[in-house]
Amino acid sequence: MTTLKTPDYSIVVPVFNSCESLEELYHRIEKAMNGTGKSFEVLFIDDDSRDASWDKLQSLRERNPDHVTAIRLARNFGQHNATVCGIAQASGTFIFTMDDDLQHPPEEMPKLIAVMELGDADLVYGISDLKQHSVSRNLGSSAVKASSRHLFSSKGNGSSFRLLRSSLAKNLLNHQLNFIFIDELFNWYTNHIEFVQVEHHKRPYQKSTYTYHSLFSMFANLVIYYTSIPLRAMVYGGFISSFLSLLIGVWFIYRKIVHNVPLGFTALIVAVLFSTSIILLSLGVIGEYLSRIYSVQNHKPPFAIKTLLRNDIS
Repeated sequence: MTTLKTPDYSIVVPVFNSCESLEELYHRIEKAMNGTGKSFEVLFIDDDSRDASWDKLQSLRERNPDHVTAIRLARNFGQHNATVCGIAQASGTFIFTMDDDLQHPPEEMPKLIAVMELGDADLVYGISDLKQHSVSRNLGSSAVKASSRHLFSSKGNGSSFRLLRSSLAKNLLNHQLNFIFIDELFNWYTNHIEFVQVEHHKRPYQKSTYTYHSLFSMFANLVIYYTSIPLRAMVYGGFISSFLSLLIGVWFIYRKIVHNVPLGFTALIVAVLFSTSIILLSLGVIGEYLSRIYSVQNHKPPFAIKTLLRNDIS
């Protein structure tokens, strides 16, 4: 069995239904990294693709056994979870993460390397002012990033095109949430984050699988898993509702005493409906948190490997 030295760089690429781009992606990564003179490995994590992506990865692995590791997950776990799986298997001193769609050109990787080598950054993001997504996708992504800045006090300018030190990357493995948002966890562990402008191209092959529903689902999970905002809203809402109910009650009592206006059933119905709606809302929020706590206590892993093809690293 071939024994390899620890590479300088590990490139982690989550893969989903992208068989058309994988061959070109690998060869462009290979050319870019050979130009830096650094040793490298590429870890492709197939997130249970429905097309021929796994067959393509097996072929790449057979033809490039010293550089390619192919991992197939047991089911679709999502981009961030697949990335964490790749990080868990990576052995490089530094770790790149990038998408499989060629929108971030591999030729831009030396820019991130240069920034990492010049400073004391733990994490370098490759960002673009003008992304070649659809208008709806850009708006959705911008909304999520803006929310991240306000909710988590983060810089909110992250992207999937990253270069990080392995010491930072391995911190992700301490988390056993089945929903993982990588950028928020990185923001928790370090403030030494740099950004570099890179090109962003249109997709040459497949269309994006992100939809408004998936972006909204991601945002909802971010709020539930990583903040206590719903609980705070429940507390503040309960306080405001109690205060309003008190005012309404005082108003009805005043009308009864001063003007002798009969209360009737209106006040009772309004009070019951209002109180019931607050109770149901509160129970719903509590139920969401209980479901997340249940998932955590079950220790569901963020990924499960079905097949792993790689060489031994020493």
